[in-house]
Amino acid sequence: MRLPPLEPGHTLQLLEGSARLFPALIEAFDQARHEIWLETYIFDFNGSSAQVAAALERAAARGVAVRIVVDGFGTPETPDDWHQRFRKAGVHWQVYAPVGSLGVLWPGSWRRLHRKLCVVDRTVAFCGGINVMDDLHDPNHGALDFPRLDFAVRIGGPMVQDIWQAASILWQRLRALHRLDPRAIGQVLLHPMPRPPAPPPGDRSGAARAALLLRDNLRNRAHIERAYLRAIGRAQNEIIIANAYFVPGGRLRRALAGAARRGVRVTLLLQGKYEYFMQYYASRPVYDALLKAGVSIHEYSPSFLHAKVGVFDGHLATVGSSNLDPLSLLLAREANVMVDDEAFAGALRERLLLAITHHGEEMDPVRYARRPLRERLLERLALGVMRLALIVQGKKYL
Repeated sequence: MRLPPLEPGHTLQLLEGSARLFPALIEAFDQARHEIWLETYIFDFNGSSAQVAAALERAAARGVAVRIVVDGFGTPETPDDWHQRFRKAGVHWQVYAPVGSLGVLWPGSWRRLHRKLCVVDRTVAFCGGINVMDDLHDPNHGALDFPRLDFAVRIGGPMVQDIWQAASILWQRLRALHRLDPRAIGQVLLHPMPRPPAPPPGDRSGAARAALLLRDNLRNRAHIERAYLRAIGRAQNEIIIANAYFVPGGRLRRALAGAARRGVRVTLLLQGKYEYFMQYYASRPVYDALLKAGVSIHEYSPSFLHAKVGVFDGHLATVGSSNLDPLSLLLAREANVMVDDEAFAGALRERLLLAITHHGEEMDPVRYARRPLRERLLERLALGVMRLALIVQGKKYL
């Protein structure tokens, strides 16, 4: 299974948080003339998220084909007023894998749509880890005192077509499943939509080489993990990774430890603020081998760390939706962008170093080794629950 090649000709803009992403989305939506495709795990309607929703409503009302896919667990319901507004304007809305009566106990319920993709008129696209959710609001925790740390990329160039194709294929598959038409389902599963003729070419003068990395349960089961493994294995000087839910499997742990032992500076910025029991505690047992190998681990706690990014040797970078845990790498639909460009990687590196320096608490290996028995028991319980969930899914990872 070969990784997609990094193609030249991209213009890329790093966007930090909803404070930067949402204005860029709204500008693109207000300029849209033909179509908007949007995929997100969470579509919230509080704070600045409502401005994004209003821009989609305006676009649909003036005749733009607006198609939105949300995840059935991340977005279990839409407020009645917005449901009516979208319907009146002509916004098309589909739900990926609605959660049934058994909720997360149902074996298939952990296979979620977690990717965050958007493409407008097949000329500009967005990819990253940011949901349609205000930086200072959390559906489970309410108002936040400090903005969530996350990133996205505004994309121009050849990759826009790849994102359009990914979004359109998923839309057609969901429509076929909704109609319960076996012939239509078989057609879209076995014979993906051919790429149509490209629209009039836009600016392809960008210097950045980049590729879209998808993870699904069909043709792209391991692209994102393999891209990380390749980048870690080829790094010679420095690796910086910020990841919200960090429970890497054996291959990733060995790759990171091996890089540190051969003299590469490996720095991890990980979640330090309690959000979910399993993800918070299941990550800590894997720190031991990394700390012993010389990996520097910093925990971010001013707000929720939601980033899924990395920089390798100052020129290679990745930004996307995929955590380094089994839910992302084995079960969910994810999308990352891999970029080889010193300017883009340098901007991301600078932002991560600022977060590490000013908001990251470095983990002391001695203190880690002496953590209380209660913490160790909670860690083992969380890891055991995660392993059991994977067994139910028929997966082996940890």
